[in-house]
Amino acid sequence: MPLIPEEPQIHESVPGPRATPAAGRTAPTPRPVPGPGPRPAPRRPGSPGPNRGSAGTSSAQSQRTTSDATKPVPTAPAASAAKAAPTATKATPQIQLIPATVDGALDAADEAVDLLLDSGRAPGDILVLTTGEQHPWAAHELSFGEASYWAQYDAGDDVFYAAADADRVKGRPVVVVAVNGGANDAVARALPEAMGRAGTLLIVCGDPKRINTLIGPGA
Repeated sequence: MPLIPEEPQIHESVPGPRATPAAGRTAPTPRPVPGPGPRPAPRRPGSPGPNRGSAGTSSAQSQRTTSDATKPVPTAPAASAAKAAPTATKATPQIQLIPATVDGALDAADEAVDLLLDSGRAPGDILVLTTGEQHPWAAHELSFGEASYWAQYDAGDDVFYAAADADRVKGRPVVVVAVNGGANDAVARALPEAMGRAGTLLIVCGDPKRINTLIGPGA
C-alpha cells in the first residue's frame, strides 16, 4: 500500500537555513518541523454529594425534595450523543524527504536529529532506523550485549538507533529512516512500517527516485 493514500509521492521539504550538506548528498538538509507536543489532560470536575441533615423526618424530607428539584436530568439526545461519540484514530504523521545517497543517508539522518534537538524536541521522542548497516552508535552499544542495548530503549530517555526490521522497536513521536542500503523489497516493507511507528513526524533520508518508486501504487 502507498505511504500517502491520495498522493503516493513524498514531496521534498524546503531546506532550512542551518542545514549543512552531507557528503554525496543531492540537496541540503531541510529543517524538520517538530510535531505538536503533548496536551495536558482535561481537569476532572469534582462531584460533591448532597447534604445530609440529622434534624428529623421533616428536615430530611425537605432536603431530599430540594436536592431532587435541583438535580440536573440528562436529556435523551445528550445520552445518545455520548453513546455515538466516535473512537479516536491515529492521525497520519507529517512526512519529509531528505535527498541523500546510500553512503550519505546516515550523515543526513544525524543532521536531522541535530536539527530536531535544536528545535526543542526531547531526545526520547526520536527513533532512528537504518535499512542497511547499523548506525555506529547501535553497533557500539550492541557490542556490550543486547540486554544493555534494549534497556536503553526501554528507558526511553534518549535518541535510540535500531535496524528498520527490529521487531522489538515500537513507536515514538518522531521517526527518522536512513535508507543506507538493503534490498528493494526490504526497503519497501520498512517505509510503511516506519510510518506506522511515527506519531507526528516521519523523516526519510535517501534517494528520492528510489523511495518514490518503492512507495508508489502497489508498493
